[in-house]
Amino acid sequence: MRGDPLTPSSSPWPGLDEARELIARARSVFVLTGAGISAESGVPTFRDALTGLWARFDPEELASEEAYRRQPALVWEWYQHRRELVAVARPNPAHFALVALAAQKPVTLVTQNVDGLHQRAGSEHVIELHGNLFANNG
Repeated sequence: MRGDPLTPSSSPWPGLDEARELIARARSVFVLTGAGISAESGVPTFRDALTGLWARFDPEELASEEAYRRQPALVWEWYQHRRELVAVARPNPAHFALVALAAQKPVTLVTQNVDGLHQRAGSEHVIELHGNLFANNG
């Protein structure tokens, strides 16, 4: 199953065949997603050096309890802006691939994303580590 790690793979995606085989044999799968999966849908990431949200905004001024206490209107406006960006985003093939996988075997899907794109694609029981951008509960 495994090739020689010192021999370059002829595939443009080394390890993809092995990953596919491991997933096919697995009884269940754990998936952890982050900004990359949603970036493909046009959702801005936080840390990208040129386009990330923190490249343009100071997190200490917008994403903390202290920031909210200092300038609640500004913080609410920023979150509303993010909601508007995410509202027009659509799930991409990676989101739908996870839905298809879950139709074949149990999938535990944990995401760092707050955009709800997994659920909009049809994934159920998504564990959202950082909450949801559209839920205003603490």
